[in-house]
Amino acid sequence: MTFSIVARCGRTGRFGAAVSSSSPAVASRCIRVRAGVGAAVSQNITDPALGVAALDLMAGGASPQEALAQLQSKPHIEYRQLMAINSGGTPAAFTGSRALGTLATAVGAEAACAGNLLANTGVPAAMLRAFEVSEGSLAERLMLAMLAGQAAGGEEGPVHSAGLLVVGDLSWPSVDLRLDWVDDNPVQALYSVWKLYEPQEQAYITRAKDPRAAPTYGVPGDL
Repeated sequence: MTFSIVARCGRTGRFGAAVSSSSPAVASRCIRVRAGVGAAVSQNITDPALGVAALDLMAGGASPQEALAQLQSKPHIEYRQLMAINSGGTPAAFTGSRALGTLATAVGAEAACAGNLLANTGVPAAMLRAFEVSEGSLAERLMLAMLAGQAAGGEEGPVHSAGLLVVGDLSWPSVDLRLDWVDDNPVQALYSVWKLYEPQEQAYITRAKDPRAAPTYGVPGDL
């Protein structure tokens, strides 16, 4: 039903997550990031509250492994698949005993990938490899990982939605892109949206911090 990644950038301290699924609006339910804390994913018969809870636990000092261990006392946890990452230590992943279909996870030093109802068990490992060897911004590397996951087989059936979240030192995500329903290849479509947004990301941050220093908007009526 879903494949996803959580990651951090050791160079910038940013956190991010990306996801794709056959279900509509997957990013609205599954991926969460929080400045100064980390990133979390809750997927497979999703309970969105679990991603928020993982971030709350890490904000309180729990490691990703401790956060997911504590969440395993929650009702119906056997149906869930979770991931978490913070600024230090190893990311964590959990898959419940009643999660759906072909299941797999892959955990590295600065990223973790997971999926359910996958075309094959190699999808998360392919995503992790792509993230680890890629260069550029965290958002770019997350998208390259998602493209690698899709190329490796992705979900067993067609996917229709995808999302990308990245947070830095602001209280809000500097990248928050979603495609809630696309008939074909939402991961590639989302990458196209990211490449459109990429050169404008800093301008939107500047506009939020100090509109007087913002570049012109480049739209009709802008003086």
